[in-house]
Amino acid sequence: MPDDLDMPVAEALVEAQRLLDEDRPFHAHEVLEAVWKAAPEAERELWRGLAQVAVGITHLRRGNQRGATALLSRAADRIEPYGETPPHRVDVRGIVERARALAEHPEDTPVKLRLTAP
Repeated sequence: MPDDLDMPVAEALVEAQRLLDEDRPFHAHEVLEAVWKAAPEAERELWRGLAQVAVGITHLRRGNQRGATALLSRAADRIEPYGETPPHRVDVRGIVERARALAEHPEDTPVKLRLTAP
């Protein structure tokens, strides 16, 4: 992924989902991080949390359960406040639930995660 990645939010969500579906969570993190850095202040913590979820999954893949648990828990805490009125159809409640479940049971694989509501 290029350092200066810049794409519309809807496109970034599709790309990040594709990468997660292909079991490439670190690359999904890079897409989500690019959105985080460009997001308006009101949404910045949502995107930061989504990027942390992807990194948490990366830690799971690499066998770092302690790091995964910490990141997934922190990410869930960070994005949970967006659950009342989720921007961009982000499935905040589903992501928070899955992140907390993975933090509690990191052996629960394969990791399936939907970024947007159906």
